[in-house]
Amino acid sequence: MMKFLDHLEEWLVATLIGAATVVIFLSVLHRYASGWPIPGVQDWLLGLNFSWAQELCIYMFIWMAKFGAAYGVRTGIHVGVDVFINSLQDKARAKFVVIGLMGGALFTGIIGTLGTQFVWEVGMRYAVATAFGFDWPDLIEGAVSPDLEWPVWIFYSAIPLGSYLMCFRFLQVTWNFTRTGELPHHDAGHVEGLEDGLPMDATEALEEYEEHKFDPVSKSGGVK
Repeated sequence: MMKFLDHLEEWLVATLIGAATVVIFLSVLHRYASGWPIPGVQDWLLGLNFSWAQELCIYMFIWMAKFGAAYGVRTGIHVGVDVFINSLQDKARAKFVVIGLMGGALFTGIIGTLGTQFVWEVGMRYAVATAFGFDWPDLIEGAVSPDLEWPVWIFYSAIPLGSYLMCFRFLQVTWNFTRTGELPHHDAGHVEGLEDGLPMDATEALEEYEEHKFDPVSKSGGVK
Protein backbone atom coordinates (compact mmCIF):
# COMPACT_ATOMS: atom_id res chain seq x y z
CA MET A 1 0.00 0.00 0.00
CA MET A 2 2.80 2.39 0.90
CA LYS A 3 4.67 1.62 -2.32
CA PHE A 4 1.52 2.31 -4.29
CA LEU A 5 1.10 5.67 -2.53
CA ASP A 6 4.75 6.52 -3.15
CA HIS A 7 4.50 5.72 -6.85
CA LEU A 8 1.17 7.55 -7.13
CA GLU A 9 2.74 10.63 -5.58
CA GLU A 10 5.70 10.52 -7.95
CA TRP A 11 3.60 9.82 -11.04
CA LEU A 12 1.18 12.64 -10.19
CA VAL A 13 3.99 15.19 -9.89
CA ALA A 14 5.73 13.92 -13.03
CA THR A 15 2.48 13.89 -15.02
CA LEU A 16 1.62 17.44 -13.98
CA ILE A 17 5.09 18.68 -14.94
CA GLY A 18 4.92 16.94 -18.31
CA ALA A 19 1.37 18.07 -19.06
CA ALA A 20 2.11 21.68 -18.13
CA THR A 21 5.21 21.65 -20.34
CA VAL A 22 3.24 20.32 -23.31
CA VAL A 23 0.39 22.82 -22.84
CA ILE A 24 2.79 25.78 -22.55
CA PHE A 25 4.74 24.63 -25.63
CA LEU A 26 1.59 24.26 -27.73
CA SER A 27 0.25 27.61 -26.52
CA VAL A 28 3.45 29.46 -27.46
CA LEU A 29 3.66 27.62 -30.78
CA HIS A 30 0.05 28.53 -31.56
CA ARG A 31 0.66 32.17 -30.66
CA TYR A 32 3.57 32.58 -33.07
CA ALA A 33 2.25 30.30 -35.81
CA SER A 34 -1.01 32.26 -35.93
CA GLY A 35 0.96 35.22 -37.31
CA TRP A 36 2.26 33.31 -40.31
CA PRO A 37 0.37 34.43 -43.47
CA ILE A 38 -0.32 30.91 -44.73
CA PRO A 39 -3.68 30.71 -46.54
CA GLY A 40 -6.09 28.35 -44.85
CA VAL A 41 -3.67 27.40 -42.08
CA GLN A 42 -3.71 30.84 -40.48
CA ASP A 43 -7.51 30.94 -40.44
CA TRP A 44 -7.58 27.49 -38.85
CA LEU A 45 -5.06 28.48 -36.20
CA LEU A 46 -6.89 31.69 -35.39
CA GLY A 47 -10.03 29.63 -34.89
CA LEU A 48 -8.36 27.61 -32.13
CA ASN A 49 -8.91 28.91 -28.62
CA PHE A 50 -5.91 28.62 -26.31
CA SER A 51 -6.99 31.25 -23.80
CA TRP A 52 -7.44 28.52 -21.18
CA ALA A 53 -3.82 27.32 -21.37
CA GLN A 54 -2.32 29.81 -18.94
CA GLU A 55 -5.02 29.27 -16.34
CA LEU A 56 -4.75 25.49 -16.58
CA CYS A 57 -0.96 25.60 -16.20
CA ILE A 58 -1.23 27.81 -13.11
CA TYR A 59 -3.55 25.34 -11.42
CA MET A 60 -1.40 22.38 -12.47
CA PHE A 61 1.65 24.04 -10.95
CA ILE A 62 -0.30 24.61 -7.72
CA TRP A 63 -1.18 20.92 -7.52
CA MET A 64 2.39 20.01 -8.39
CA ALA A 65 3.73 22.25 -5.62
CA LYS A 66 1.40 20.84 -2.96
CA PHE A 67 2.10 17.20 -3.74
CA GLY A 68 5.75 17.94 -4.44
CA ALA A 69 6.03 19.33 -0.91
CA ALA A 70 4.78 16.02 0.49
CA TYR A 71 7.29 14.21 -1.71
CA GLY A 72 9.98 16.48 -0.31
CA VAL A 73 9.13 15.52 3.26
CA ARG A 74 9.28 11.82 2.41
CA THR A 75 12.63 12.03 0.62
CA GLY A 76 14.27 14.69 2.79
CA ILE A 77 14.90 17.29 0.06
CA HIS A 78 13.39 20.24 1.92
CA VAL A 79 15.86 22.97 2.76
CA GLY A 80 16.51 23.31 6.48
CA VAL A 81 19.00 24.97 8.83
CA ASP A 82 20.07 22.22 11.24
CA VAL A 83 23.57 23.31 12.29
CA PHE A 84 22.48 23.96 15.88
CA ILE A 85 20.41 20.77 16.09
CA ASN A 86 23.23 18.59 14.79
CA SER A 87 25.65 20.10 17.32
CA LEU A 88 23.60 18.77 20.26
CA GLN A 89 24.00 15.47 22.03
CA ASP A 90 22.14 12.53 20.52
CA LYS A 91 19.28 12.51 23.05
CA ALA A 92 18.73 16.26 22.90
CA ARG A 93 18.98 16.23 19.11
CA ALA A 94 16.42 13.45 18.86
CA LYS A 95 13.96 15.41 21.01
CA PHE A 96 14.30 18.56 18.92
CA VAL A 97 13.96 16.58 15.69
CA VAL A 98 10.75 14.96 16.91
CA ILE A 99 9.41 18.34 18.08
CA GLY A 100 10.16 19.84 14.67
CA LEU A 101 8.55 16.97 12.78
CA MET A 102 5.46 16.99 14.97
CA GLY A 103 5.24 20.76 14.55
CA GLY A 104 5.22 20.25 10.79
CA ALA A 105 2.53 17.59 11.11
CA LEU A 106 0.42 19.88 13.31
CA PHE A 107 0.76 22.84 10.96
CA THR A 108 -0.06 20.89 7.80
CA GLY A 109 -2.94 19.14 9.59
CA ILE A 110 -4.43 22.51 10.52
CA ILE A 111 -4.00 23.82 6.98
CA GLY A 112 -5.62 20.66 5.62
CA THR A 113 -8.61 21.02 7.96
CA LEU A 114 -9.12 24.72 7.20
CA GLY A 115 -8.67 23.97 3.49
CA THR A 116 -11.32 21.25 3.66
CA GLN A 117 -13.79 23.66 5.25
CA PHE A 118 -13.02 26.26 2.62
CA VAL A 119 -13.40 23.85 -0.30
CA TRP A 120 -16.63 22.50 1.18
CA GLU A 121 -18.20 25.94 1.39
CA VAL A 122 -16.86 27.31 -1.89
CA GLY A 123 -18.74 24.81 -4.01
CA MET A 124 -18.08 21.19 -3.01
CA ARG A 125 -21.11 21.16 -0.70
CA TYR A 126 -23.34 22.18 -3.60
CA ALA A 127 -21.76 19.58 -5.91
CA VAL A 128 -22.28 16.76 -3.37
CA ALA A 129 -25.87 17.81 -2.68
CA THR A 130 -26.63 17.98 -6.40
CA ALA A 131 -24.98 14.63 -7.17
CA PHE A 132 -26.75 12.68 -4.40
CA GLY A 133 -30.02 14.65 -4.27
CA PHE A 134 -29.58 16.05 -0.75
CA ASP A 135 -31.95 18.85 0.18
CA TRP A 136 -29.55 20.97 2.21
CA PRO A 137 -30.43 24.56 3.06
CA ASP A 138 -28.44 27.59 1.93
CA LEU A 139 -26.74 25.85 -0.96
CA ILE A 140 -24.32 28.03 -2.92
CA GLU A 141 -23.17 26.84 -6.32
CA GLY A 142 -19.80 28.53 -6.00
CA ALA A 143 -17.59 30.34 -8.46
CA VAL A 144 -16.15 29.00 -11.69
CA SER A 145 -12.77 29.75 -13.23
CA PRO A 146 -12.73 32.57 -15.82
CA ASP A 147 -11.30 30.67 -18.80
CA LEU A 148 -11.89 26.97 -18.17
CA GLU A 149 -15.24 27.66 -16.51
CA TRP A 150 -14.71 24.76 -14.12
CA PRO A 151 -15.83 24.90 -10.48
CA VAL A 152 -12.99 26.43 -8.49
CA TRP A 153 -13.42 23.97 -5.62
CA ILE A 154 -11.87 21.32 -7.86
CA PHE A 155 -8.67 23.32 -8.14
CA TYR A 156 -8.70 24.38 -4.48
CA SER A 157 -8.91 20.72 -3.46
CA ALA A 158 -5.14 20.67 -3.81
CA ILE A 159 -4.93 22.51 -0.47
CA PRO A 160 -6.55 19.88 1.77
CA LEU A 161 -5.31 16.88 -0.23
CA GLY A 162 -1.72 18.06 -0.43
CA SER A 163 -1.67 19.29 3.17
CA TYR A 164 -3.08 16.07 4.59
CA LEU A 165 -0.61 14.04 2.55
CA MET A 166 2.19 16.24 3.82
CA CYS A 167 0.93 15.76 7.39
CA PHE A 168 0.96 12.01 6.87
CA ARG A 169 4.52 12.18 5.56
CA PHE A 170 5.63 14.12 8.63
CA LEU A 171 4.09 11.47 10.87
CA GLN A 172 5.67 8.72 8.77
CA VAL A 173 9.14 10.30 9.05
CA THR A 174 8.62 10.81 12.79
CA TRP A 175 7.68 7.16 13.28
CA ASN A 176 10.68 5.94 11.29
CA PHE A 177 12.99 8.29 13.18
CA THR A 178 11.82 7.05 16.58
CA ARG A 179 12.45 3.46 15.46
CA THR A 180 15.73 3.82 13.58
CA GLY A 181 17.11 7.22 14.58
CA GLU A 182 17.59 8.13 10.92
CA LEU A 183 16.05 10.87 8.82
CA PRO A 184 15.46 10.63 5.07
CA HIS A 185 18.39 12.09 3.17
CA HIS A 186 18.50 13.01 -0.49
CA ASP A 187 21.80 12.97 -2.33
CA ALA A 188 21.47 15.49 -5.16
CA GLY A 189 24.50 14.07 -6.92
CA HIS A 190 23.20 10.50 -7.03
CA VAL A 191 21.10 9.14 -9.86
CA GLU A 192 19.24 5.99 -8.92
CA GLY A 193 20.53 2.96 -10.81
CA LEU A 194 23.43 4.81 -12.43
CA GLU A 195 26.25 3.21 -10.48
CA ASP A 196 24.72 -0.24 -10.89
CA GLY A 197 24.92 0.12 -14.66
CA LEU A 198 28.54 1.25 -14.77
CA PRO A 199 31.35 -1.23 -15.35
CA MET A 200 33.64 -1.89 -12.41
CA ASP A 201 36.52 0.24 -13.68
CA ALA A 202 34.25 3.21 -14.33
CA THR A 203 32.75 2.93 -10.84
CA GLU A 204 36.20 2.85 -9.29
CA ALA A 205 37.27 5.85 -11.36
CA LEU A 206 34.20 7.74 -10.16
CA GLU A 207 34.98 6.93 -6.53
CA GLU A 208 38.63 7.92 -7.07
CA TYR A 209 37.58 11.22 -8.57
CA GLU A 210 35.22 12.00 -5.71
CA GLU A 211 37.82 11.10 -3.11
CA HIS A 212 40.94 12.74 -4.56
CA LYS A 213 39.48 15.11 -7.14
CA PHE A 214 41.79 13.62 -9.79
CA ASP A 215 42.16 15.82 -12.88
CA PRO A 216 42.06 13.59 -15.98
CA VAL A 217 43.05 16.44 -18.30
CA SER A 218 46.31 17.35 -16.67
CA LYS A 219 46.86 13.78 -15.40
CA SER A 220 48.51 15.36 -12.42
CA GLY A 221 46.58 13.60 -9.71
CA GLY A 222 46.53 16.83 -7.74
CA VAL A 223 43.64 18.46 -6.03
CA LYS A 224 41.70 20.92 -8.13
